[in-house]
Amino acid sequence: MADPLTAVDIREAVRERYAAAAEQATGGADASCCAPGEDSCGGTSALAEEQREVFGAALYGADEREALPETAQLASLGCGNPTAVAELREGERVLDLGSGGGIDVLLSARRVGPGGFAYGLDMTDEMLALARRNAEEAGAENVEFLRGRIEAIPLPDASVDVVISNCVVNLSADKARVLREVGRVLRPGGRVGISDVVADHDMDEATRRDMQAFTGCIAGALTREEYEAGLRAAGLVDVDVRETHRVHQHAGSAIVRARKPELEAGSCCAPLEQEACCEPAAKAECCGDAASGSSCGCH
Repeated sequence: MADPLTAVDIREAVRERYAAAAEQATGGADASCCAPGEDSCGGTSALAEEQREVFGAALYGADEREALPETAQLASLGCGNPTAVAELREGERVLDLGSGGGIDVLLSARRVGPGGFAYGLDMTDEMLALARRNAEEAGAENVEFLRGRIEAIPLPDASVDVVISNCVVNLSADKARVLREVGRVLRPGGRVGISDVVADHDMDEATRRDMQAFTGCIAGALTREEYEAGLRAAGLVDVDVRETHRVHQHAGSAIVRARKPELEAGSCCAPLEQEACCEPAAKAECCGDAASGSSCGCH
């Protein structure tokens, strides 16, 4: 039996896999999650070729693909279309976790318009460089790509309206922390619209121990019940995890939705702007102490 994978092992393997994918896309090659000749989708090369149809840019509409740089499409490694899942609206501020080559950030920027803003967060320098080039080519001005890990989002509390992600949460070695961070950065009333891989209960241990399957978006996946419990533990409500299509014999792609509760009408923070409410002095006066700040939408 192989030794258990450590968080550092997983993070480094994921970084190497997606750095290579960025270089492939930059060179004009398809960087699909299921590249030919790999077992990352859980089977033979022929099966991997089939899986290319359920990962990547093929999951977006033709009109969306035509409006984007080719390298943004080539670098797409997702299992869905979270910009559609989240039903983005004009003027909203959006955060994409694991933004890769920037496809979902650029689509989000178009949907929220000049009055909105789209952040992309990625830990891979090669992907960030590619995403910034794609944004420049697309002429997108209401975007910013941040370097960092999804377990420690470099944004303030209650700073975004929507968090999206495309087949990335499952790659983290600490998914509970990722979901807590999502709850922290969402404003009261904000929402989650994620496309992710969800594991069947009978996923075998050999698959879960396989690093190649982990970096290929399969082995690290939560079950539907685990995902729902993690979102609720992060303080989110209206949780819904719904499978859309199969991506592996032991896993499917799912739409993940949830919402951060609105401020209670009687809250002393309700009349204030959220940022002002969450300033240390205001939070102490309103909520008593930082530990109970969640009652005001603060963390």
